Amino acid sequence: MTTLILATRNKHKIAEITAILGPRYRFLTLQDFPEAPMVREDQTTFSGNAMKKAKELARWMQGMPSVEFRVPGPNALVVADDSGLEVDALKGAPGIHSARFAALDAKPGQPPPTSVDAANNEKLLRLLSKVPTGQRHARFRCALATIRVKPPQAAMAGQNFEAVCDGHVQFAAAGHGGFGYDPLFVPLGHTASFGQLPAATKNQLSHRAQALQKLKRYLDTLGL
Repeated sequence: MTTLILATRNKHKIAEITAILGPRYRFLTLQDFPEAPMVREDQTTFSGNAMKKAKELARWMQGMPSVEFRVPGPNALVVADDSGLEVDALKGAPGIHSARFAALDAKPGQPPPTSVDAANNEKLLRLLSKVPTGQRHARFRCALATIRVKPPQAAMAGQNFEAVCDGHVQFAAAGHGGFGYDPLFVPLGHTASFGQLPAATKNQLSHRAQALQKLKRYLDTLGL
């Protein structure tokens, strides 16, 4: 069985990825490697950030003395995700800053918000408060990067997979499903937000679902 090491501690991303890829793979996450170094996401694109995370985690794991014990099987790949929301009326913002959109305005010493998602959504709605319905087009973008961990196949070149899900930002949050900007985002062809749609529906049409399907096809070509 192929082992996929998901380069995230985000329980929501972990749940989506494992649900979409299914039982064909063995999954580990950064929750299984609490001593793994934090990676600074300082690249200018989603794909750049995803690849940096994948490379740094793979390099760290390759130097881990207990890698054969902690990562079972000969076929092991790091899978890193970077994703976010791009709003046309905001010239592509929040973009790569999606996860820390509200934090960009924080003053030194200011305590973090009780809910990061709520703070991000509040800022987005405030910036779009005067933007009419027909001009609220947006898209979720997901970039995945994968690198093999174990020799002799291991190489640091890696592979990138990217996908988008088009839609628009509505005027108020709706639904309690998903995470992040999901309660504000209505995918093209639907009238309900990602926060309202069943998880199974979201996991068929989302940006992450599309990128993961590309990853699956790539792993198929490797026989994994």
